Amino acid sequence: MAVQLDVLVPCKKTELKGGLLADRAAVVREKMIPYQWKALNDLLPDGEPSHAIENLRIAAGEKTGEFKGMVFQDSDVAKWLEAVAYSLATHPDPQLEATAVEVIDLVARAQQPDGYLNSYYTIVDPENRWTNLAENHELYCAGHFIEAAVAYYEATGKDKLLQVVCKLVEHIDSIFGPEEGKKKGYPGHEEIELALIRLYRVTRDERHLRLAQFFVEERGKQPNYFEEEARARGPQRSPNWGLFGLDYNQAHLQVREQTTVEGHAVRAMYLFSAVADLAQETGDPQLLQVSKTLWDNMVSRRMYITGGIGSQAHGEGFTIDYDLPSSRAYAETCAAIGLFFWGHRLLQLEPDNRYADEMERALYNGILSGMSWEGDRFFYVNPLEVDPAVCRARHDHRHVKATRQGWFACACCPPNLARLLTSLHHYIYSCGPQGLFVHFFADSAVEFPAAGKKVGLRQTTDYPWDGRVQLDLDLEGEAPFSLHVRLPGWCRQVEVKVNGEVLSDLAGHTHRGYLVLTRTWRAGDRVELDLAMPVEKVYAHPKVREAAGRIALQRGPVIYCLEEVDNGPDLHSLLLAREPRFQVAREPELGVPAISAQGFRLEAAGSQLYTTEKPRRTAVTIKAIPYFAWDNRRPGAMLVWMRAEGEG
Repeated sequence: MAVQLDVLVPCKKTELKGGLLADRAAVVREKMIPYQWKALNDLLPDGEPSHAIENLRIAAGEKTGEFKGMVFQDSDVAKWLEAVAYSLATHPDPQLEATAVEVIDLVARAQQPDGYLNSYYTIVDPENRWTNLAENHELYCAGHFIEAAVAYYEATGKDKLLQVVCKLVEHIDSIFGPEEGKKKGYPGHEEIELALIRLYRVTRDERHLRLAQFFVEERGKQPNYFEEEARARGPQRSPNWGLFGLDYNQAHLQVREQTTVEGHAVRAMYLFSAVADLAQETGDPQLLQVSKTLWDNMVSRRMYITGGIGSQAHGEGFTIDYDLPSSRAYAETCAAIGLFFWGHRLLQLEPDNRYADEMERALYNGILSGMSWEGDRFFYVNPLEVDPAVCRARHDHRHVKATRQGWFACACCPPNLARLLTSLHHYIYSCGPQGLFVHFFADSAVEFPAAGKKVGLRQTTDYPWDGRVQLDLDLEGEAPFSLHVRLPGWCRQVEVKVNGEVLSDLAGHTHRGYLVLTRTWRAGDRVELDLAMPVEKVYAHPKVREAAGRIALQRGPVIYCLEEVDNGPDLHSLLLAREPRFQVAREPELGVPAISAQGFRLEAAGSQLYTTEKPRRTAVTIKAIPYFAWDNRRPGAMLVWMRAEGEG
């Protein structure tokens, strides 16, 4: 039975003003987007060639040549366009918009007369379209083009790309669906499901919603479509089929039967984002419960302290509960971004700090770590321990890189970073019947309606480095509404002032981890939060084997790590003192707070590999920097989970 959900919506008139997030968004705008444009056009002297733009030109019949790159190379172009759209929405740039128009025109010319759009199949194998959904990403690429089209239309009002994708979706709808004669397939790499719902919210075309629902509900039915599809292709055209199980594509069970996050982590995040979207659009309580159950399984048993997910290179995915190796972690940047997308959808459906807390964990740790400080080098994989020599020597560490790369043959992460970081302002605030929700702390401004009036709120803060947050209201006259401000789960002590008076009954004003202030507001009203932000030692669940007996350092939402450049080699030989006095000071090269504390270095008592003599201790100062900032000075080892006296 469908239920009416009281859904929040992101506030459209939001602007980042300063601080870390504004800085990261500016780096994307000014450096990463132009850099990625060069990459897409094969103009980087030290990066893997992309061929993405060239492929589209060949598909459009404007030049001859062979398709090069991954079968999903089109998606890099689509994600770049989406990032450009978000950038143009906040920072108009006629030159960048002209480049985007050229790319959109090229995409339109590459589209086939029947609406089909995919450069790989158009160039390489036009007779076998839609015959390998499990592996060849046709629907995935279509999804990213749809997302780009919606973003560009909302940013500029221009609908050419929107028309292209509507024609593409019309074609897809003629191929797939529950009707007789249509294929009962679904994508191997989920993405189009959530994209179709984004399209539906713009077009209000019920066909778009129905198709998204079909793809979600059909997945995992028996007989399994992927297995039947592989048999129809034959072994010659499916040499890699069976390398991974059906759980790799989340096709081992129907979605409503799934209780644990399985398989390829990015695919899972996109699928479950779509499930949450469907719950919102259909009011289906079972879908909402499924999404919540899966979220709880992930964050309580299968997620790194950095918000990274996917603990093994094989299948880029999940394994079993508490299996979270540090040095062999996969933790793909795209997966942390997908977690952020999914969490945001749940947050709009059920405002609760447990969703925003994990989004924040991922953002300040497992997402920002994916890009260099300058925005021109990237991590695909985000481990929690790195020894460069081990990475070079051990086969099971070959996926781990000790330094960020300029580009990748499989370059899904850099443009994914670009599209998230240029749209961060969409995630800070939400509006709804309950009032305004402040989900994240960032130096920013927002406008929203309340009681028939336009209300402005200015948030001033140096978060995440400082726990002081000031909210100033601006409006004509007065307006009654509720202000909901997240109280982060990491914070043990907070002081709240309303117009200079301390709020004494904090518990009485808290609901699901949000401070709720309901009153008639006037211009000049001010809410101040002082979130205590001491350095804290964090422990993993004892079943997390590689973190057992070790601690991690956290300050606010930021996880810290040791780097060789500060502490010398053999980071595992360092021991934090039993009762350390933590000192926080700006690291001059990085410009971010670093933590210093007393500790020891353990040194061998002799030359023997094994001995009954205890290692010698030498007193040292241990220095830790934010995890996301490592590998921005000089190459070397890195460690998150460290040894400490008396802890194991």
